[in-house]
Amino acid sequence: MSRGPYGGLNLDDRADDPGDVAENRARLAAALGFSPTQVARLDQVHGIEVVTARSGGLWTGDALVSDRPGVLLAIGTADCYPLLLADEEAGVVGAAHAGWKGTLGRIGAATVRAMTALGARPERVRAAVGPGICGAQYAVGEDVARQFWEAGLGDFVLEEGGPPHLDLAGANLAVLREAGVRDVWVSGRCSTEADFYSYRRDAGVTGRMWAVIGRPEAQA
Repeated sequence: MSRGPYGGLNLDDRADDPGDVAENRARLAAALGFSPTQVARLDQVHGIEVVTARSGGLWTGDALVSDRPGVLLAIGTADCYPLLLADEEAGVVGAAHAGWKGTLGRIGAATVRAMTALGARPERVRAAVGPGICGAQYAVGEDVARQFWEAGLGDFVLEEGGPPHLDLAGANLAVLREAGVRDVWVSGRCSTEADFYSYRRDAGVTGRMWAVIGRPEAQA
């Protein structure tokens, strides 16, 4: 429903028409067997706080976990990486927002730990790393690159004669592997491609995508 610079299925209502965004959210939820009130989402702050959601609602943090059917976890992105995780045997799901700060803080591992507290086991977890800004497009300052080296993630700092770039997809894959997750799918798509919203490409005037995961109540 969204138009102009937010054209498409924009799911962020901070600058777009709230009515259009509400309809976009309702269509997304319905397509997956949920209602808008069952969506659990975050005021994302680029940290490593993990919230346990047992109902729909809005919290502050950068990752969500749940062991309840009828809760759809949603992560909003427009260059940062969404991480989706599930231990289907335990009925536990997780979703994390991984920008450079979250990646540096190993938010993927923090999410796995929070899922484990609800009964999940890392070796049973399946994970997906969705579209985000690719290394070729993600130049960063020397200070950020140094922090990645100091955190043991220097293999994902790309330096080829110009400013350093970060391979956040690779770094999050490594973090999930460190946490004991064996089955990880990586989309390989860059958010600066025309199919996606990109904060960096569009100089901040853009929409947001959602990555979502949950168990409909009928499948409990």
